[in-house]
Amino acid sequence: MEKQITAFAGTTAPRVPTPDQIARAPKVLLHDHLDGGLRPETIVELAADCGYEGLPTTDPKELGEWFRAAADSGSLERYLETFAHTCAVMQTRAALVRVAADCAEDLAADGVVYAEVRYAPEQHLEGGLSLDEVVEAVNEGFRLGEENARARGHRIRVGTLLTAMRHAARSQEIAELANRHRDRGVVGFDIAGAEAGHPPTRHQAAFDYLKGENNHFTIHAGEAFGLPSIWEALQCCGADRLGHGVRIVDDITVGADGRVELGRLAAYVRDKRIPLEMCPTSNLQTGAAASYAEHPLGLLARLKFRVTVNTDNRLMSGTSMSREFAHLVDAFGYTLADLEWFTVNAMKSAFLPFDERLAMIGDVIKPGYAELKAEWLFGPRD
Repeated sequence: MEKQITAFAGTTAPRVPTPDQIARAPKVLLHDHLDGGLRPETIVELAADCGYEGLPTTDPKELGEWFRAAADSGSLERYLETFAHTCAVMQTRAALVRVAADCAEDLAADGVVYAEVRYAPEQHLEGGLSLDEVVEAVNEGFRLGEENARARGHRIRVGTLLTAMRHAARSQEIAELANRHRDRGVVGFDIAGAEAGHPPTRHQAAFDYLKGENNHFTIHAGEAFGLPSIWEALQCCGADRLGHGVRIVDDITVGADGRVELGRLAAYVRDKRIPLEMCPTSNLQTGAAASYAEHPLGLLARLKFRVTVNTDNRLMSGTSMSREFAHLVDAFGYTLADLEWFTVNAMKSAFLPFDERLAMIGDVIKPGYAELKAEWLFGPRD
């Protein structure tokens, strides 16, 4: 009897998911930029349509490689420069509809069941669109993309976050725009752009307005800049989530004996279950982490911070949710149970009503992972 129990216990050891299982696993994405996820072929075609001649190449394969190489500079500022090309071809209603539809279809094909995709409406006005028209076009594109995905057997729901650029002065206007469209596809607000020299408190009025309207917002903080940016985003501005937040690790000390001590800010972030929108590949590109194995995500997940996994900019990083999960599986040996934990964390942290989040977790995410975890029972016997 003892030998039978031992043998049975051996078959239930944690199993590293296969690439196919990772691809089929339900995923939730909270931090993805619309203008950072275009298909290279779409950029080439839209550039031809609008007469944009600034692309480094019109060969889609070479263009995709160029974006990845340009983003691999190790500098956040250089990384952000690549967006000049994508934004240049996103200045008409038709272009915005197409890009948003492509985005929803691509995410759904990768197993993403819920996504919050962000973009800055103020960067899409050069073709004569108003801010409201930009939002309406993007929302139309996402609804079209959801329908196209369903026709291919994939299910996805997409909400949008309206982003204000932290170096500009339109945050109040964009916050009001987000509130105006909050029941028509827009689920929240964000500020983005280079952190250094542009503290979140510069946009305090916008955040106070959103709090007064009981609206949701996240703030890019703790990516290229350190703990002061995180502290301001939380304690002054009142952010619901932290975009990246990777530098919270600066407030954590790991001793030579392995003992971990959390500073006051890190303890607050963990105790309050503040979601961290972590983007591993992007962080490697901008120099916020040296490798996947050394990424603070591993420590933060072990300490049970509210860690979520995200893509940031799929074009510039040459990534997808499946690729991000695969990198983490390779680096940390994560199992399907770990990937499920990240996914549930993200769904708990989404800017959807509570009952809809629970339904997505109970009716979509957990059953999907349960099916994947049970597959070994029906596979070839050793």
